[in-house]
Amino acid sequence: MHIVPLESLGEKICIIGPSSSGKSSLAKALGNKLDFKVLYLDQIAHLPNTNWQPREKELIRADHHEFINKNNNWIIEGNYSFLMKDRFSSASCIIWLDFKRIGSLIRFIKRGMQNSKDRAGNLEGAKEQINWDMLRHILYVAPKNRFKYAKLISESNAMLVHIKSMKELNKYYQEWELDKRFG
Repeated sequence: MHIVPLESLGEKICIIGPSSSGKSSLAKALGNKLDFKVLYLDQIAHLPNTNWQPREKELIRADHHEFINKNNNWIIEGNYSFLMKDRFSSASCIIWLDFKRIGSLIRFIKRGMQNSKDRAGNLEGAKEQINWDMLRHILYVAPKNRFKYAKLISESNAMLVHIKSMKELNKYYQEWELDKRFG
């Protein structure tokens, strides 16, 4: 496995992948290391102090667009495929955490049971962390999205860092000297 050097990622980094793959934790760790602004898409896609009640797509799109245009260097974590083309066209690098669904499911349930308010990317005021819609999404919807993501990535000019397991991700943490407290 070849590890891409940290300095090769550029100044505009997208992190995508299934729920509970570690996108938010990696974004936080990289943001801390590189001193980049971080946008957690779940936080702009849902109303705070709700149990993940979605916002209108146009409001999400406006916040997403503003973040991309306002900052010279950034990390955006999350999927929301209706925003990917815009995000990927500005990105220098896309980090794709492309993990198997059973691992994501186990991490999602474990994370939900811990219900840490301080978790990177968590929605302010959300009390419910496990729901049937997300379980269904992890098991049935997310695997189908892989083809859509691959196509959108191939249409971008961004460098791809394709990480296919937690073991590989841990090697990147080590090589990039990322602080595990932020990941």
